[in-house]
Amino acid sequence: MSDDFASKSMFEHLVRGGVGFGALIGSVALIPVVGPLSLLLLPVGLVALRGCPTCWAIGLVQTISRGRLQRSCDGGQCTLRVSDSHRVPS
Repeated sequence: MSDDFASKSMFEHLVRGGVGFGALIGSVALIPVVGPLSLLLLPVGLVALRGCPTCWAIGLVQTISRGRLQRSCDGGQCTLRVSDSHRVPS
C-alpha cells in the first residue's frame, strides 16, 4: 500500500474531507438557489478529495496508520507488523 492518499496530519486530512464533501453536497443542494452555476463546486470537491470519496477514505486509513505499522521485506517475503514505538505494553 503506498502513501499516495495520506496527509501530513489528521487535522489536514479532516479539513480536506470537510471541504471536499461540503463542496460536493453544496454543488447539488444549491442548484435550486443558484442554478447550474453551483456545479462549479464539483471540481473543488474532487480536488480536495484527491479524485474521489473512496480515495479520501483510503487516505484516512493511511494517515491513521502512518508510523504505527512497519512493512519489511526479506528474500521476497514481506511482513507487516506494529512498530515498537506504538506497541501496547503487556
